[in-house]
Amino acid sequence: MSNQGSQAAKVAALVAGGAVIGAGIGLLFAPQTGAETRRDVGRYTKKAQLQATRWSRTVQSGVKEVMDRSKSLIRKDDQKLRIEAV
Repeated sequence: MSNQGSQAAKVAALVAGGAVIGAGIGLLFAPQTGAETRRDVGRYTKKAQLQATRWSRTVQSGVKEVMDRSKSLIRKDDQKLRIEAV
């Protein structure tokens, strides 16, 4: 890895570490009780899971559509080659 790449990795690790530490401190000083915080985190994770599932289905259908279109284009090109070969 180049020197510039290792520096970028260090910066990214520091930013990620700072985010984790900041989130932990935020939870410690939150004005809610532990039960409320756990409930909110649980709700958030359920919403995030649902959104990720929807997003993955959308991506999956888009990929399938692109594959189907490319297959039909390949078939058309293959048919043109067969006609030209005759």
